[in-house]
Amino acid sequence: MAYDAKAITVLKGLDPVRKRPGMYIGSTGPSGLHHLVYEVVDNSVDEAMAGEATRIDITLLTDGGCRVSDNGRGIPVDDHPDYKGKSAAEVVLTVLHAGGKFGGEGYKVSGGLHGVGVSVVNALSSRLDLEVHRDGGKWVQHYAKGGKPQDKISQVGPSKKRGTTITFWPDATIFEETEFRAQTLLERLREMAFLNKGLEICFRDDRPEPVLEQTFRFAGGLTDFVKHLNATKEPLFKRVAAFEETSETGEVDIAMQWNTGYYEGIHSFANNIATTEGGMHEEGFKKALTNAVNKYGRAKGLIKEKDDNLLGEDIREGLTAIVSVKLRNPQFEGQTKTKLGNTEMRSLVEKATNEKLGDWLEEHPPEAKQIFSKATTAARARLAARQARDLTRRKSALEGAGLPGKLADCSSRDRSECELFIVEGNSAGSSAKDARDPRIQAILPIRGKILNVERARMDKMLKNAEIQALIQAIGAGLAEDFAVDKVRYDKIIVLADADVDGSHIRTLLLTFFFRQMSDLVEQGHVYVAQPPLFSALVGKTKTYLKDEAALDVFLAGNEGRTPVIQRLKGLGEMDFQELWETTMDPGSRTLLQVSVEQAAIADEVCSVLMGENVEARRGFIQQNAKDVRFLDI
Repeated sequence: MAYDAKAITVLKGLDPVRKRPGMYIGSTGPSGLHHLVYEVVDNSVDEAMAGEATRIDITLLTDGGCRVSDNGRGIPVDDHPDYKGKSAAEVVLTVLHAGGKFGGEGYKVSGGLHGVGVSVVNALSSRLDLEVHRDGGKWVQHYAKGGKPQDKISQVGPSKKRGTTITFWPDATIFEETEFRAQTLLERLREMAFLNKGLEICFRDDRPEPVLEQTFRFAGGLTDFVKHLNATKEPLFKRVAAFEETSETGEVDIAMQWNTGYYEGIHSFANNIATTEGGMHEEGFKKALTNAVNKYGRAKGLIKEKDDNLLGEDIREGLTAIVSVKLRNPQFEGQTKTKLGNTEMRSLVEKATNEKLGDWLEEHPPEAKQIFSKATTAARARLAARQARDLTRRKSALEGAGLPGKLADCSSRDRSECELFIVEGNSAGSSAKDARDPRIQAILPIRGKILNVERARMDKMLKNAEIQALIQAIGAGLAEDFAVDKVRYDKIIVLADADVDGSHIRTLLLTFFFRQMSDLVEQGHVYVAQPPLFSALVGKTKTYLKDEAALDVFLAGNEGRTPVIQRLKGLGEMDFQELWETTMDPGSRTLLQVSVEQAAIADEVCSVLMGENVEARRGFIQQNAKDVRFLDI
């Protein structure tokens, strides 16, 4: 076949989106499906940031569609000057990178990371209906599969309202599943309401009986956000330090409060986009926070003349803070394009924090003393942790390779194919060692339930033998010293029994990875094995079933036949061949990849599940039990 000009294919209109949907929405799984809703909601939030909208309604319809309405200005319906015969609304819905965000005066600031917006939603829908209220009229237009216009936009009557309504039905030929999960959407919508003070976001799910309705509106904005995140922790004091600053460069909005815990939770945003990799605004905040607290401490004699300043990490222990900036042309960098690169925002945030936080500390001396007391204790613990770390390193050096003695390592040195199974208990560890492929699969048995790191400082953590073994086996350090490129295995797989105790062990391990090796989770190296809970024998055919839901389906499909059902008591009671076939064989096993979609939500989930607040934990489990198949951390 000749390779000439005829072999070059040019995708037109919205075809590239349907050809490579992952490039535009990340995936065709649940996260990509929900991303469609966020793209439409982002447009409505832009109207709110422009001061033009005060309310957004999101409705999940019984037929699988999603409707998003706002009371903003309404998408323009007049003809676009560059597209003859097409309205501006049709251009926005059918042309990639079209909208009011690229130059011009449509929006001074806007959300939405890539600017592809609603045209991508249209491309990946089986149907989309547009309704616009503006200029005294109601306008409608309809689109079929793949974003193809079925008619011209037309006025169908008068209207005293204003705003845009978009209703869309995700295309089942594109997505792995098209059923929206209410809880996933509610978490994101609540975050949007926190970030946009006073904006009312109303959610309604028409699918269940009774209908689910929830409204978010936070007059306190980021102050309410911080209180919400700290509700599952124990705040050090009741007050939230909050301040704003506006200049020609942009806007800064910051709120913070300390808790009695040991982890910092700084969550930053730029134009409502979660900047999970941080950036210039976060840098400016951290630098000014350290400076302002130390300056106050010197002035009040809380830090003696001969003593060193407190380090930033000491001051930030137990801090929950939201740093939100809004600017005209955000520059996003980093591996996932969620790191803010605008240097001018570093200066603006630093200046605002230095001045405003300095004033707040002066005005609230009891709280300032509590901050100092906690930071001083953290500094002592940091020195103790350093000694424990050094001791661990020296011990490793004396032992030779620095690997724990109970690790059964794999022979391959190609990290991309190597897997580490973390197995609880000696008998399960023994079965796993016999079952594994020793070339690519390593086994690390751990004894009992590891330390709950949510309730322990670093110095205590490093004295724990099981945690020492984990750190040594993974081989990439810990906390701020963690270097993901030094990890010895591509997959870290938690292998625990399919019962309540096994679930607890998994949660303890996942909390450790999220808190102390966050890059490991964020870059997709952590997995949970899915051992079966039951085996069913029909005739001579044995079937393994993951859980009780799978058992119910199996029984329904084999009604009238004689099933011998056996509940598997634990990994250690499977023979090695059974363990290999059901759980460890790369060709037939099922692994659940652990992901962190939004850091603030993941932080909250860790605190709820592993913190001291029993009521919050019970409420979370009751609310999410039915959606456990979606469970991410």
